[in-house]
Amino acid sequence: MTAPALSAGELGATVERVVLSTPAHDIHTHLFAPSFGGLLRWGIDNLLTFHSLVAEGFRHWELPYERFWELDKPTQAELIWTTLFVQRTPLSEATRAVVTALHELGAGSRDLHAIRRWYSAHHVEGLLLRVMDLAGVRTICMANSPFDEGERAVWERGGTPDRRFTRALRIDALLNDWPAAAQRLAEQGYRVEPALTQATFHGVRRFLADWSERIDPLYLLAATPPDFDDRADSPAARLLDGAVLPHCAETNRPLALIPGVRRAVNPSLHQAGDAAERVNLAPYERLIGSHPRHKFLLTALARENQHELCVLARKFRNLHVFGCSWLAGVPSLMEEATRLRVELLGQSMTPHHSNARVLEQLVPRWRDARRVVADVLKGKYLALAKTGWSVTEAEIRRDVEALFGGAFEAFVQRVL
Repeated sequence: MTAPALSAGELGATVERVVLSTPAHDIHTHLFAPSFGGLLRWGIDNLLTFHSLVAEGFRHWELPYERFWELDKPTQAELIWTTLFVQRTPLSEATRAVVTALHELGAGSRDLHAIRRWYSAHHVEGLLLRVMDLAGVRTICMANSPFDEGERAVWERGGTPDRRFTRALRIDALLNDWPAAAQRLAEQGYRVEPALTQATFHGVRRFLADWSERIDPLYLLAATPPDFDDRADSPAARLLDGAVLPHCAETNRPLALIPGVRRAVNPSLHQAGDAAERVNLAPYERLIGSHPRHKFLLTALARENQHELCVLARKFRNLHVFGCSWLAGVPSLMEEATRLRVELLGQSMTPHHSNARVLEQLVPRWRDARRVVADVLKGKYLALAKTGWSVTEAEIRRDVEALFGGAFEAFVQRVL
């Protein structure tokens, strides 16, 4: 029996219910499974010292930069709490996200000491389960770097399988600082040298193969600088052609690129001093177009690149657009980008990933994403209804499942 089509009056509530209840795959984060110990950041002090809040705090302080970094983390957190939550109303997205996370977890209070007491009664495993349930997240993708000593040590001990956490193999250090990466690979027994010879490419491919076998990543990942040029005789361009893309082809894994990361605009802010910059997407167009049997994932950090990125994806089926990352992840820009992507790409993209660095950030970021997706879809289904094209709840559920990870999974598994 065919399910009845929804009336225009039923559409809004049905879309809202389906979007809020559909489990999602968070396909890019900076989180870690509990087996990684202290690398998984959680708790009130980590929430309050997140780099967005540090940057916002310095807009009010006359405190010298170096003095702040000399403080221990609890004292830093207390200073940020006093400045942004006590002396001011938490209106910014960074501060509102903290308030939302605490409220949803049941730790909401204006008393920092009371919040810390709440956390002292909870352990990480229980908090993880609660956060994933509140966020409606089925899996969390880690961005694992074999160049990080702490991460590598966990994997070399055998790791601890955790089906809640998928993996991406992060290769920023390989592409963006080859001299240092070459030294690290040589120290690990790979036959590489600073000169990018065929023997070096072979050594890099063996390194990628070993780590892909070890962690079984969904994709390889690198943030690229604003001046990236695929035609330049640079280590990054040559390593892509000589090692990274051949490895991706052999293993049928996509290469995810995040263009436009500009490091250390203000070094005194440490990680908070990084910025996002509008980029020329022509090098990525050439790269994707000249490798039609390779799969690419791309997200744009700058608002100005969003339309061009969607148009690019319409031209190349080997490109999957994903998420509103970092500074583009505020609700106003998310809504604009999601609406644009639905209008140009339909369900063949992934509108959101959390990019979370602190566990509890999953809650507000997925709450915001679901609200944006619901608002966009309600408008689209209602516009369809006016043309006489009706939809069922099952069809809405199918569409939302695609947007919340299904389209990504199909792309990852596809053989071009």
